[in-house]
Amino acid sequence: MIDIRISDVKWMKRAICLASLGKGRTSPNPMVGAVILDKNGNLISEGFHSKAGMPHAEAMSFNNLKKDATDGTIYVNLEPCCHQGKTPPCVDKIISFGIKKVFVSIKDPDKRVSGKGIKLLKDAGIKVHVGLCEKESQELNKSFIHRNITDNAFGVMKWAMSMDGRVGLKNGQSKWITNKDSRSLVHSFRACFDAIVIGGNTLRKDDPLLTSRGIRQPEPLRVVFTKTLDLPEKSNLWDCKLARTLVVYDASTADKRFLERIPKGVDIEELSSDNPILLSNLLAKKGCNNVFWECGPKLATSAIKAGCIQELMTFIAPKILGGVSSMNPFSDFEFTDMDEVFNLNETEFSFIGDDIFVKSTF
Repeated sequence: MIDIRISDVKWMKRAICLASLGKGRTSPNPMVGAVILDKNGNLISEGFHSKAGMPHAEAMSFNNLKKDATDGTIYVNLEPCCHQGKTPPCVDKIISFGIKKVFVSIKDPDKRVSGKGIKLLKDAGIKVHVGLCEKESQELNKSFIHRNITDNAFGVMKWAMSMDGRVGLKNGQSKWITNKDSRSLVHSFRACFDAIVIGGNTLRKDDPLLTSRGIRQPEPLRVVFTKTLDLPEKSNLWDCKLARTLVVYDASTADKRFLERIPKGVDIEELSSDNPILLSNLLAKKGCNNVFWECGPKLATSAIKAGCIQELMTFIAPKILGGVSSMNPFSDFEFTDMDEVFNLNETEFSFIGDDIFVKSTF
């Protein structure tokens, strides 16, 4: 048993802060940070997992050592790995450097690791404490945890609308409902995601770019989910020098003759139906921990019904558009009683200039 001190909380929070520096670049891996103290409690090294394929946080921290770590302490926000992947097991590193105490914030949900890394450390005579700053670590790696538990990508849906709940005019025009600062914020959000999803109708109407505008390199994967494959011959998304593009189509309804329109360099996948959960599963298998859904009403409604969406981001502009009800963010959920509606949780509000930003969870 390890007695917890205030300094232990400080160092674990430092590890979590370091881990967050890898945001948007570590998938399919988690974000992990590590802090090493010597036997006298002095900081002698730290590190974080900067990118998939690069050294893990523990390995990076041992590579950065300034002094002998024998009988020292290491703080990591996620259980050290114990399997051979693209990099060696971190558990072996911790044992070989003579570490005496290990603070782990949360267990790794990956079945190859979950609990096994902790057991190996304890079997080697190392004292291990699990659960320090657990809530913060779960929040940081919620996408990684969700993908490992459900085999689906963590979904966040974003839309912008007027005060009267419209996402566009009757003629389909929607640029720009929100202000410049809100749009810039969306670009920064995109940089934190592995993939951005739209439907075929959004591609045809808006011809979006779907990039972070250079905030992140490489840019997130751009995904078009289509039932028909009736996509335009010219599109911003066909320029794969900017970012990779993936077209996913429903093989049961699409006209495969339209595949000839899609330029070489664009990846193509087929699914057995238009159920969005199949797309979420496909993207998870491709290593996407999280997905940003920027789709129109029909796909948005289907994605929520299928359980693809875990969080919502809404930008509300101080404008009234009027028009037809079909320009709502969603189509009909077919609720017949108020007890059936979705009740959102953990709602947060903030102002982006005159716009209101609302973030909620299901």
